Amino acid sequence: MYRTHNCGELRGQDAGSEVTLAGWVQTIRKFGSITFVDLRDRYGITQLFFDELLNARLSDTPLGREFVIQVKGGVQERSSKNAKLSTGDIEIMVSDFTIINSADTPPFTIEEETDGGDELRMKYRYLDLRRPTLNRNLELRYKVNRSVRNYLDTQGFWDIETPFLIRSTPEGARDFVVPSRMNQGQFYALPQSPQTFKQLLMISGYDRYYQIVKCFRDEDLRADRQPEFTQVDCEMSFVEQEDILNIFEGLFKHVFTEIKGLEIVDAFPRMTFDDAMWHYGNDKPDIRFEMKIANLKANNQVLCEPLNGVDFAVFNNAETILAIAVPGASEYTRKQLDELTEWVKRPQIGMSGVVNIKCNADGTYKSSVDKFFDEGKLTNIGAFCGAKAGDLILILAGAETRTRKAMSELRLEMGNRLGLRDPKVYKPLWVIDFPLFEYDEEGKRWVARHHPFTSPKPEHIPLMDDLSRYGEIKANAYDMVLNGTEIGGGSIRIFRRELQEKMFAALGMSKEEAQDKFGFLMGAFEYGAPPHGGIALGFDRLCALLGGQESIRDFIAFPKNNSGRDVMLDAPSDIDEVQKKELGLKT
Repeated sequence: MYRTHNCGELRGQDAGSEVTLAGWVQTIRKFGSITFVDLRDRYGITQLFFDELLNARLSDTPLGREFVIQVKGGVQERSSKNAKLSTGDIEIMVSDFTIINSADTPPFTIEEETDGGDELRMKYRYLDLRRPTLNRNLELRYKVNRSVRNYLDTQGFWDIETPFLIRSTPEGARDFVVPSRMNQGQFYALPQSPQTFKQLLMISGYDRYYQIVKCFRDEDLRADRQPEFTQVDCEMSFVEQEDILNIFEGLFKHVFTEIKGLEIVDAFPRMTFDDAMWHYGNDKPDIRFEMKIANLKANNQVLCEPLNGVDFAVFNNAETILAIAVPGASEYTRKQLDELTEWVKRPQIGMSGVVNIKCNADGTYKSSVDKFFDEGKLTNIGAFCGAKAGDLILILAGAETRTRKAMSELRLEMGNRLGLRDPKVYKPLWVIDFPLFEYDEEGKRWVARHHPFTSPKPEHIPLMDDLSRYGEIKANAYDMVLNGTEIGGGSIRIFRRELQEKMFAALGMSKEEAQDKFGFLMGAFEYGAPPHGGIALGFDRLCALLGGQESIRDFIAFPKNNSGRDVMLDAPSDIDEVQKKELGLKT
């Protein structure tokens, strides 16, 4: 028997017991003729005490960091207790030890706070995973997984697996493709989601399906995106939007109660896409703080009267003018305001500058555009923006899309600077009534905002016959948003062939192309397809947010780097010529 207990198990009441432990050497501390060793495993750390006799033996067979050892001894109360450890009241008086395996010196310290950079830790991910931080993250991931499964089971969902080797279909991102040896010159694709399979399961009569499933998208990476990721994929039959929102709002509340001990009683707020864009500048608003956007001018139409009749070219020539009132920031110094100006000029923000108006505590106003706006006009602008004494108004002007995106980012930046985006505070909401289509200026065509299987809202289905009104059509779609991050999205699906054909035609697909790529689905619609809809939740993102972090990487056991590489395995890599020949490939 390698061990009778794990390294996080023993407590004061175990004093006097004889035990056997096994694990990794975390630290070694020598004090003259005695030595203390911290022994670590997945469950925690236990202090070992080596007396003079064993200390002499340690001189002949020294231990090193990350050695795997087994020790036997008695549990005794520590003279100097450590309240930071669950085992901090006891230690093991070692009577014998065995070195099971020695270890090279690790390339970075395996501690809570490590000295290893991202690339180094990913190269030695098996060592990084020994750190308590990642241990807790993966434990959280497991618990969220279990909680989701338990809830969906109570709601009558079945976990049904779907294939990974499928055909390539246009769903928005690039596919990862897999060459077929038995069908040379042809390729499988890895699924971006099980979308068509879950719809087919509804047609098959399975009513409530889910998977916690790997999905694959060949797209540019960032903190919350990996080429292979996990989603909670769900579908239901004979439902309307309200049914799905209620079920998955219940899932979210269940997970938060089990994982965070937080009981969310109130219904999630609901916000239309149009309101989200108007007040927050994006479709995933962070509602942990107010600071809503004031629209002073939109679509070349002045909405804030004090702007009329002012000879200020920056505003007069702008398509859009947006403002936020930053609470309590009127004391910002010239240096701080200059820093904000440089911040909005960064390429990723893309603005030429920012106008500021200080709403001073004494009721006076001071701005960077005093030359053009007298105090009366500044006062009226402040009132329009809902500013209070002590606030700082920040104004951006320019082209609609760029300015709205920039103001969205500026609002979040000010929220960060003022400490208003507390990761321990959770504010979920539903965003609904998305546009069904977006116009691709580069391709000069309409594209699906979500995917081509999303149904229009019932009252907008007649508009599918009028190309000139595509921009008015709302999708029967919804996103779950948490703290400014989209963690799930779904829709009521198209389930009639005629409407699905209209959707494909609207996206520029010929009847032949639609039949070639999706004939299997449209054919299935002719055999009694029920109304159905579903949602997919980003499991990695949900775990990261529950763990109080933005990056999903440390909640995935073996992630890829920002270039999509597994630096531990050195993948992707070349394959040998024999494999290429078998697959009919030339490079």
